Order: sequence, then structure tokens, then C-alpha cells
Amino acid sequence: MTHPNSRYASYFGAILPILCLAGALMLGACSPKNDNISALQQEVWKNPEDTAAMLKLGNAYAQQNRYDEAEETYKNALALDPELDAAYHSLGAVYFNRQDYPQARDWFKRHLARSPKDSLRLYDLGNALMQMKEYAKAADAYSAAIDNSHSFTEAHYNLAVCFARTGRMDEARQIYNWLLDKNNYLAVSLQNHLQGGKQAD
Repeated sequence: MTHPNSRYASYFGAILPILCLAGALMLGACSPKNDNISALQQEVWKNPEDTAAMLKLGNAYAQQNRYDEAEETYKNALALDPELDAAYHSLGAVYFNRQDYPQARDWFKRHLARSPKDSLRLYDLGNALMQMKEYAKAADAYSAAIDNSHSFTEAHYNLAVCFARTGRMDEARQIYNWLLDKNNYLAVSLQNHLQGGKQAD
């Protein structure tokens, strides 16, 4: 199950019912055409030290599911500027979209280290951990995200799923009751997991 505010394209096909958001970086307002990629390639070729142009090109590759090229472009940008914050997130997203969740986790951790209380960074890390079925660690990440942004309904939802997967049904139901007031759509979706209880992986 995914949510309309999906953070990465491949989350739509994720095995686990995680919710992902804030997709501006990987999913821009529209998918670029190949001619747009060609123009961005020319821009990078003319300005080989322009990391902003590299990020645009990497994003365009990612939007076209050309993840090998996106990865190389982001890493080239990061080599030029190790402080390029967006590149850490983008590399995590590339690995996530490839379903290489350990690598995604590692890049999201590096991104989080640059702003340890950022709720979206904690949420990204939780999503990678959840895909790895490390539910307790994912729950910790989602809980920390909620501590910094209590109205983060998607983090509450994913936290409840983690609780359901680990048999913490009372806590999962508390979140369900909270979501009934905040986001009935998510509450209805969560109800399916609560009815099933702890699931075998």
C-alpha cells in the first residue's frame, strides 16, 4: 500500500505497506523527455564542475529509471562537493528504487547524520529498515521522526505497521484510534494490518 504523496517512484511497488513522501527530488512535477536529458548532459559537459547541473541530470535519469546513470552522476557531484547534501539523499533513493535496501539504509544514515533530528531523514531510514524487515529499528526511526513532528501521519502509520509485525498490537491500535481523527484513509488501510495481527515474513 502506498500513499499519493509517495517519496520515490518504486515505492508504488514496494512489498511492505510503507508510506513514503516528499517526492520532489526524485519525482519532479513531470517526467523529463529524452531531449531534456540530452540538454542537461550538454550543460554538464560544458560546465563539468557545476554540481547543481549534475543534480538536475541525476534527477532526470532517476525519473526515467536510469538508475546506473543517476548513481554515477550523483557520485560525481559528491566527489566535487562532499557537502552536497541532496546527493546523499538521492543516492539513498537510487538504491531504494533498485531494492538494494542495505545500501539505501547506509546512504540514508549518512544523510541523517548531517541533520540528526530531521523527520523526513529519519522517515527515509525507517523505510529502508522496514523493507529489510528490521521492524524494531524501523520503529525507532519512525518514533524519532514523530518526536520531531507529531502530526506526521505517515510516520504514525508505518510505526503502527511495525508494531503489528512485531506483535505490539495494543500500541498499533492506539495509533489506529489516533488516525481515525487525523486521516481516515490511512486508518482504514491500517485496519487490515491490525485484523491480521503479527504476520509471518
